[in-house]
Amino acid sequence: MTVNRTIRHFLAFCFATLAHVGWANQTGENRSSQNIQRAVSDVVAKEKLPGMIAAIGDAQGVIAIGAAGVRKQGADVPITARDLVHLGSCTKAMTCAVLATLVSDGTLSWNTRLVQVFPELKRDLHDQYHDVTLWQLVTHRAGLPANASDWWVHRDKDITARRLAIMKDNLQAPPAGSVGKYLYSNLGYMVAGCMAERMTGSTWESLIDERLFKPLGMRSASFGPPGTKGKVDQPWGHSRSNGDWQARQFDNAEALGPAGRVHCTLADWAKFTALHLPQNRSRLLSQQNLDKLIEPSGQYAGGWNVLQRTWAEGPTQTHSGSNTMWYAVVWVAPKLNRTFMVATNSSDKNSRLICDRMIAELISIDRQANRN
Repeated sequence: MTVNRTIRHFLAFCFATLAHVGWANQTGENRSSQNIQRAVSDVVAKEKLPGMIAAIGDAQGVIAIGAAGVRKQGADVPITARDLVHLGSCTKAMTCAVLATLVSDGTLSWNTRLVQVFPELKRDLHDQYHDVTLWQLVTHRAGLPANASDWWVHRDKDITARRLAIMKDNLQAPPAGSVGKYLYSNLGYMVAGCMAERMTGSTWESLIDERLFKPLGMRSASFGPPGTKGKVDQPWGHSRSNGDWQARQFDNAEALGPAGRVHCTLADWAKFTALHLPQNRSRLLSQQNLDKLIEPSGQYAGGWNVLQRTWAEGPTQTHSGSNTMWYAVVWVAPKLNRTFMVATNSSDKNSRLICDRMIAELISIDRQANRN
């Protein structure tokens, strides 16, 4: 009986200790969420934005989050921390992660050349594009123009054939820049997507769903404008019209998908960004593949700008994205085991500065939490 009583007392002590630690962590996270909530509320009020959601993440996902504003200007439906946001060009890092899985299984290599995948188009493509590699495409060093001359053509074709036709239309002319030199290109990401589609027989949408969203549990992730058309069940995007915010449920053409059409919750976005934190336990990509994705050509790597920052105690990865109706920004700080994310359901000339200031506020909130 004495032994059993001792064991019971010991177990009770352990459970009490664990409960206290869990409560303390939860309290710290709740305090940070409250601080984020106050910060985004202040920004939305001061800048007269429709809405904003901001979050801090670690290797397991979101640890603090806040939201303020409305889903649609004039509709008086509050935006929530669980709502979907449009990521714009922050999609590019996801596309690169999918490509890395194809490199890992031998379907592609980063040195695979365009003409190797599409030998039948050798006579149709400008000869300076023949030897452009997959890595040059995703690091914006393939010489391609920023965008297709028309993203909306060939709508009578299925999406794979449509992308291929747009590639053929736009790669007949000489490069817009020198191959090997940096020139940001959404078209380049579509071409990279075309290579993946040809080598797998699947659409980019299917590939990213099967190889990224499902393995990471990103159940909210999909494509195009969030929500049901005509309903306010999710946030609408907003752009300026005569100085006022005009709500719009619209997006870039489907063909542009690999460059910027993903939407998801910030909680699911944080599951993806956590891949690049050293304490993450996902086996989706090997460390070698993850390292490759942040190996910069200049300052741009596989879907990420790679920058040294003092506040992060070393290298960071960052990107912004906008379809002209939304604006999103993410920073990954591996040495801090942190990610910082902000999204607004609006976009104008001030959005970048506003979101950058909110990122700075998130960093400050996280520092304060760590001091306490």
